[in-house]
Formats: sequence, structure tokens, C-alpha cells
Amino acid sequence: MASDQSPALSVNRDNDRHPGRCYTFDMKRANSRVVHAGTVTIGGGNPIVVQSMCATRTQDIEATVHQATMLHNAGAGLVRIAVDNVKDVEALAEVRGRVPEANLVVDLQENYRLVERVAPHVNKVRYNPGHLYHHEKEKSAKDKVAFIVEQAAKHDCALRIGVNCGSVDPAMAEKFDGADDPLLHGVSAMVESALQHCSYLDDLGFTRYVVSMKDSDPRKVIAGNERFAAARPDVPLHLGVTEAGMLPDGAIKTRIAFEQLLSRGIGDTLRVSLTLPFAEKFREVEVGKQIIEDVEAGRYRSVPKFIDSGLNIISCPSCSRVENEAFVDLAFKVREMSEFAKPYDITIAVMGCRVNGPGETDDADLGLWCGPAFVNLKRGPEEVGAFKYDEVLDRLKAELDTIIDRKKAAAPA
Repeated sequence: MASDQSPALSVNRDNDRHPGRCYTFDMKRANSRVVHAGTVTIGGGNPIVVQSMCATRTQDIEATVHQATMLHNAGAGLVRIAVDNVKDVEALAEVRGRVPEANLVVDLQENYRLVERVAPHVNKVRYNPGHLYHHEKEKSAKDKVAFIVEQAAKHDCALRIGVNCGSVDPAMAEKFDGADDPLLHGVSAMVESALQHCSYLDDLGFTRYVVSMKDSDPRKVIAGNERFAAARPDVPLHLGVTEAGMLPDGAIKTRIAFEQLLSRGIGDTLRVSLTLPFAEKFREVEVGKQIIEDVEAGRYRSVPKFIDSGLNIISCPSCSRVENEAFVDLAFKVREMSEFAKPYDITIAVMGCRVNGPGETDDADLGLWCGPAFVNLKRGPEEVGAFKYDEVLDRLKAELDTIIDRKKAAAPA
């Protein structure tokens, strides 16, 4: 459905004439400050930057170089790579040398100290406040942030404070437990965590940062970013719906959030997170382009309320944290197997790694988080067991049948 009012936006289609240049979107959000990351400028009324993430294992240098080049050529202004250990950093250095034209971002995951090794090779570093407590628990989060900032400043890097509803700092989650409407559970903790870490960076005199607040539920993404933008309009925002899932549902969920936020002038850079075969990761950039082109033209598709009844499958993007590429095939098999459950209000989460998998399956009726050789099956926060990839689907169906039988028994006659 097209809106009667088009926002005062203009799209930069220079990328259409020059493949490989980052795709940008001229939406004015003049209050946010400028943050430079390599050759791109985020915020300050500058065009929106579309970004994506490599799905390959970082130590597979040939595959990672190929994918980083592919994403850059598709128009990704920033290309993110996951680093989990020293060998990943060594591979990253090789990738950096072979793809000098791409602006690289690294996700620190759980080991914040890797920033010292990573920063010389990238243009931007993302850290998750909820993961800082995993290492050196005797040290405060503020001290750990100070170390990250020191390295970022030393090596000319921008930072992203990346908060996810499913992995908020436990202390913050406890503090704001019950503060939200049930449909927006966790939003207050997410926003307050982001604001807290902004204050850490501000106190250190470091302003070259952006913030992201993500969830798999578009409503939480909209609410969180609206609240944050009202409190800190000066801070550039990175938009994303995490674990959006497979096409077409993943694009629909993402569009719902992006349309509502971009049309209000909220958002300076964005990423579409889709579960895709590794060779098709460029589609994340394509979907991002299409959404922002539509918003620019006043073509909105999310006017109806988000329909969240029935079967809901959440699956994370096929990124470089995935420890077994079989995760992607499994996600598609789960969707096919569970077709029969569409009439029931059931959520199944399929997660590809140990970083987000354990925590971000807790709220699902059934959750799968995939390791190198086994898939961990959960019933809500309860562990059911670890199963081989070729065994887990049968056990998942049995669990699904049990849930459906209970729902049928509880239904009014």
C-alpha cells in the first residue's frame, strides 16, 4: 500500500552506474553526529549505509575473501567478519590485505581482549555489552570498555555498541524485569544497557560510535529504537532485525521495522539478517536496497499490524559464527517439516552458533542451537539433549507433536 505522503528523502543511485560502490540513501537525520568508518560516513544527515556480514569461516581465507568481495561489489558499505581466536585474527589480516577496497567490521563476540589484535586490520569494531561479563568477571564492564576504546582510538576505528534483547547483561535484565508490556519484554533493559554504555564512552571522551538494539520481533526493534532516538538523538543508529529468518518471511519482518523507523528519520545504517545459503549472502544487500528505495518512493507495505499468530520460525543469518554449514539446510528442513503446525501459536528458533544460540532460544517453545557436530534441542529454557544433525529433526517433530496435543486438549470444546 502506498502512503499519501512521501518522506523528504532522495536515493543515491550512483551505485547503479558504478557496481561495487556502497549503496547509500539520502534520508536526513540531521541531529545525529558524524561517525567515520573507513571510507563511509555514518550519521550527520549523510546517506544511509547498507551493510552485511560474511557467512564463511574466517580461517577459510579463500572463501572469506570471495564473500567479502561479493558483498562489497553488491553495495555493502561495511562488511562484517566474526573473530573468535588468534587464528581468526591471522586470517583476518590476510583478508584485509586481499580486499583493501572493503570497509571491514569485526564482531568481538565474547573475548573483548581480542580488540588489541583485531583493531589494526579493521575500520570498525562491534561489541555486545551482554557478553562482556563472560571473561575476567572480577573486572568491571566500564574497565573493559575503556580497554576497547583505547585500542579503537589508537588504530583509527569506529565502534558499535550492539545490544540484543536475547543477550542483555544479566544484571540489567534483572533490574528491568517486569518493566515492559509482555509484548515488549526486554526492551527497557536493552535501551538502558545501550544508554549506559554510551555514558561509558562519553566519559572517556570517545564519540566515534554508533548503537544498535536488535530483536527477532519487529515490535521490539521499533520500540527500542524509538525510545533510544528520543533520549540520544545525537547518536547514529544501526538498524536490524536479528534472526529475521528465511525468505520471504525474513524480509517481511525486517521491512516492518525498517519502514516504521526510516520513515520517522530514525536510522543511519542498516543490515538485513537472513538465513541464506552462503553463496547467496548478497541478497541481504539487495533486500536492504529494495526497502530503502520503497521508503524513498513512499511505497509502504507494513501498514497492517504485524501478524504474529500461528507458527513462527526464527532463524539467525548464516554468518561466519556458524560452526557447521549444515545449519542452513537444517533451518529449511525445519520449515518444511513444521508446515502442518501453521494453525498453532508455536515459535521454533533455529540458531547457528554458541554465541547467540543458548540465550536467544530461551523464549521459543522449541529451540535448536547448532554446534560443529551436534544440535542442542531445547524446550523453552529447558535442555532436552544434544542430537546429531541427521537425528534432530525426528526428535523435534516429536516435541512439536506433544505441544500440539497439549494445545488441542486445552482448547475449549
